[in-house]
Order: sequence, then structure tokens, then C-alpha cells
Amino acid sequence: MEYNRLGKSGLQISRLSFGSWLTFGKQIGDTTAEDLMKTAYDGGINFFDNAESYAGGKSEEVMGAVLKKMGWARDSFIVSSKVFFGADGGSGQLLPTQKGLSRKHVVEACDQALKRLKVDYLDLYFCHRPDKETPIEETVWAMHNLIQQGKVLYWGTSEWSAQEIMEAHMVARQYNLIGPTMEQPQYNMLVRDKIEVEYKQIYKTVGLGTTTWSPLASGILSGKYNEGFPKDTRLGIEGLEWLKDRLLAEENLKKVKKMSAFAKELGVSMPLLALAWCLKNRNVSSVILGASKTAQLTENLKAFDTVKLLTDEVMEKIEGILDNAPVHPAF
Repeated sequence: MEYNRLGKSGLQISRLSFGSWLTFGKQIGDTTAEDLMKTAYDGGINFFDNAESYAGGKSEEVMGAVLKKMGWARDSFIVSSKVFFGADGGSGQLLPTQKGLSRKHVVEACDQALKRLKVDYLDLYFCHRPDKETPIEETVWAMHNLIQQGKVLYWGTSEWSAQEIMEAHMVARQYNLIGPTMEQPQYNMLVRDKIEVEYKQIYKTVGLGTTTWSPLASGILSGKYNEGFPKDTRLGIEGLEWLKDRLLAEENLKKVKKMSAFAKELGVSMPLLALAWCLKNRNVSSVILGASKTAQLTENLKAFDTVKLLTDEVMEKIEGILDNAPVHPAF
């Protein structure tokens, strides 16, 4: 397993990590979740990603039970949570104080996540989305205080714009606080702008670690949608219609079919090619894997072996198929 520094921090994070969105506490049973985490850990993964909103909080409970049962040394793994959407416990109902990035919710959500995950501190704590109704100063102060209290080691953002991230850094510098270290954006062959263009200057200035999600574009880049819409797939889950409509565009499906044929020429599976393509970008600190079967996860752990196949010539051919390289500003 390869490891990488998380932005300009000293934290060494595995370049492949494991996340529980849509699976733990919802799509798979607790025994399967345990098998997946053990497979990931034994395969060299040291970062496990979660969030308060995943399965209404149940995802963190499942992960916490596994962490306690496995008894792994606390300094051998990294665990994260995210705050913004709230944990409704499956009720679908939340009060205004139970979501967002107010000091009240950030602090209380952290305590709740620690309890569910059965840990004394969170290695990484993400602001899951920007909160337009809360002053950025309040959120930065809340995160700083949690770090000072030893409940969080590093804080960051998820799906924030470059401007919003820099506003947080400006506040941190103004009041001599600890600013954000990492961002968790979507990144894959079909979604590229934030990682490749929008954050380009941030990597060079304040520094930014990236723990990217959905490397297979919710399964589209696995090729399983090439011949139609299969049963029991995550894009069929209620509430993900927005993702289905955006990703299953005819143009995307045509590209994936061509890319699948190219992967076959290279002698690798389409999922491995898609994962290796993400790993090829050195501004990606870690690629979060999701899986519902151990065989699937074991196969995806081979992505590093595929990176060496991505020569300049191969990357050029991939760009020709994708035809979606983001436009970089002239100045």
C-alpha cells in the first residue's frame, strides 16, 4: 500500500481508503461490514471514512462496533466523521439545531460521532457542506476549539468551493486559529473540475489534502450499466435520483463503453483502470473505495498495479475518449 502526506500536514494516509456511504447500516449486514473492514485493514488501508448522516447515524455505529471488536491499535488507523446534514436515526426529521455548521451542532455532533464510533477522538472531521446561514468565523472557531480539546486532530471541508476554503483560512490567520487541512470532493473520469482546476492554487499556497469520493462514479465507471440498468444497484436506492439523472446521461454511457473496450486492450478491468486514473493524480491524497462484497474490495486493492500501465501515451488515449478535460484559466 502507498501512503501520502495529507496536504501540508504530517499525517500519512493510505492512498486507497475505505468508506461506508450507502453500505454500512443500510445496503449490507453487520457481518459483511466487519469482513470488509478487516479486508481493507489487512490490505494496508489505514483510513476509514464516515459521516453523521450516513444511514442516519447507523453507519458510524456499525463501524464503531467493528473497530472495538477488532481491537486494532488506535495509532494504526485513521477514522473520520462529517458534520452538516445531521443524524436523524432513520426518522427523516431534524430540528434546525440538529444540522448545519453552527457551534452548537458542530460540538454536539462531534460528541455523538465519538460515541457511535467508540473512539476518544476523530483523526479527521469534515464540514460536509458549506453552511450559508452560519458565519464562517463561528465554524472555524468551533473546529479550532475541538482540536484544542483533543476531540479532533485535523479538520477540513467537503464539496466547498476554493473561495470558501480560502475564507476559512483568512479567518484562521486573522484570529491565529487552526485552519482546514483537507477537502473531500467527488473525483473521477466524469467529474474533474474541482481537483484539476479550482483547487490548483490552493495546493501551492496554504496546501490541501484531498480524500476523494466516488472514483467509479457510483458504479457507472465499473461498466455494469453498459448494457442497461441492473437490479439491486446503488443508483436505484431511493433518494439518489439526482445522482442517477446526472451520471446516467447517454454521453457518459458512450464514453464508458469506449473506455471499457480500451481497458480490455490494456488487459485490466474497467474499475481498476478508473481507480488507477484517480491515483495517477498526485494532488489526490487518498481515493475512498466503497464496496458491498469482499471480493470486490480485494480486486480494487490491485489498483496500484494498474497505475504503472498509465504511460503518457495511454493517458493521451484516455483523454481522447473522455474528451472532458477541464478548461484552465489563461491567467
